[in-house]
Amino acid sequence: MSNLPKIAWIGLGIMGSPMSENLIKAGYSVTGFTLEQDKLDRLAAAGGTAAKSIAEAVKDADVIVTMVPASPQVEAIAYGEDGILENAKSGALIIDMSSITPQTSVDLAKAAKDKGIRVLDAPVSGGEAGAIEAVLSIMVGGEQADFDEAKPLLDALGKTIVLCGPHGSGQTVKAANQLIVAVNIQACAEAVVFLEKSGVDLTAALDVLNGGLAGSTVLTRKKDNFLKRDFKPGFRIDLHHKDMGIVTDAARNVGASLPVGAVVAQLVASLRTQGDGGLDHSALLRGVERLSGAEL
Repeated sequence: MSNLPKIAWIGLGIMGSPMSENLIKAGYSVTGFTLEQDKLDRLAAAGGTAAKSIAEAVKDADVIVTMVPASPQVEAIAYGEDGILENAKSGALIIDMSSITPQTSVDLAKAAKDKGIRVLDAPVSGGEAGAIEAVLSIMVGGEQADFDEAKPLLDALGKTIVLCGPHGSGQTVKAANQLIVAVNIQACAEAVVFLEKSGVDLTAALDVLNGGLAGSTVLTRKKDNFLKRDFKPGFRIDLHHKDMGIVTDAARNVGASLPVGAVVAQLVASLRTQGDGGLDHSALLRGVERLSGAEL
């Protein structure tokens, strides 16, 4: 245990809490900081150490893992007098597992290098269930040597872990992931409404569809959400709205056309405007139901 690097974990939300707990289970010493006291209490109950500030959390850490909602939050915790870069020791490795713009990751890596601190961008896919079960897909951008150093730690969090290229590459791949997931959820939602309005046994239909070419991880993970109309957030519409903005902006910058993605981005935005931003992204079903005249 003493041979394992000391971990600081910043951001203990729906994903961060179970992920940090998986590191504790794997034998790592984890000191965490987040804004909510109940999340800090949960970390302490799991065997971690609650810090009172970012500076306190990172000062002795060999590896600093960050998992916060978006680019502004990453910048807030990284920069400034109380931020990670001013308080982490030289030689430390930051693994940012937030889903942010590729440019934010590139900028962070440059700023950290001036402080003698290394950075990997390592966003994840798999949702809350994947975080709890430690089967996340982790797409990484950065240097090969830093990836190799981080790999044992990442193995405690995920199942598919790939270095995708230089800084920002992990975020680019995550943006593509979010595009695929959103389009897939929307297609599933449309199929659910079509099947129900046709009078078909929905459970039976989704089972047989998931056994063929229409099957997907999305359908496997979200089938019960659709059947039970249970939209407790595993991944909130608000966050997927942010991610669809990232992918559409990044695609525009490289000259890639996303005709279907653009439509789904608007449907996600519409759902958020209607007050469903705090629901799970499987709640795209609610948008299809509204368009189809269903009473919600």
